[in-house]
Amino acid sequence: MNSNLENNLKDFIDYIYIEKKLSDNTKNAYKQDLSKYIEYLKDRKITSPEQIKKQDITKHLEVLSKDISPRSINRKIVSIKSFHKFLVRESIIKKNVTSDIDSPKIGKHLPKVLNVDEINKLLDLKLVTPFDSRNKAMLELMYATGLRVSELVNLRLDDIDLEMALVRCMGKGNKERIIPLGEIAITYLSSYINVYRRLMLKKTQTNILFLNNHGKPLTRQGFFIILKSIAREKGIRTDFSPHTLRHSFATHLIEYGADLRSVQELLGHSDMSTTQIYTHVAQNKIKKDYDAFHPRSK
Repeated sequence: MNSNLENNLKDFIDYIYIEKKLSDNTKNAYKQDLSKYIEYLKDRKITSPEQIKKQDITKHLEVLSKDISPRSINRKIVSIKSFHKFLVRESIIKKNVTSDIDSPKIGKHLPKVLNVDEINKLLDLKLVTPFDSRNKAMLELMYATGLRVSELVNLRLDDIDLEMALVRCMGKGNKERIIPLGEIAITYLSSYINVYRRLMLKKTQTNILFLNNHGKPLTRQGFFIILKSIAREKGIRTDFSPHTLRHSFATHLIEYGADLRSVQELLGHSDMSTTQIYTHVAQNKIKKDYDAFHPRSK
């Protein structure tokens, strides 16, 4: 291996993608973070890993912290630490100067969710064009399964089993999970797959489930644009993202009595503590309902 920073980065990206089998999204996030890191080092006339000192890294993070949130800083720290661990692992450097760099503390952040009325309003689409049927199928599937948007746009036709009422998806860390489908989601998926999808294919050939207006695979950005447009048409003022549908799926399950372990499996969380955040959201709603409707709450 070369001790040139650009070459080291290329080798590291190959390592996390090929050997660690991390997703394209994770690979791209690491690459973006570390490219800026290396650019900063080069501005300081640092061109090889052996020259990097702890204060170079802390100064870089200090500059970044003026423009981005502690949560984003934490992600960049993870990227830099992973890169330096790799350099030690490959014997490019002897000492890991990032070992005692701490991440900033982040206050507990409860995810935003849509209430059931807002969800019903969002899903109440008039089906006039093939694109309306695609959008209806996507939104019903997202809310029925809690899929991440990256999982949604990467679904292939053979990932959907309408007869068995199941969807198979590849989550973070290339972990596969199988999620049951409800009757409503099956109805609109069946209509899209069997009738409208072929009208959208045009001259392209792809096994990807959801297509854009050019007959090519829909992107995450494309889905977000569609979602914002529908929300605007429906007069939904809550500021939300595609991930809000996932949060709403989990929170509503818990509100209606689902077991936390089941929700963890459906979401594909490896750690129960990640799933437990939804109990806090549900408890907040219970408290608000109590304050609003109990005659002697005040």
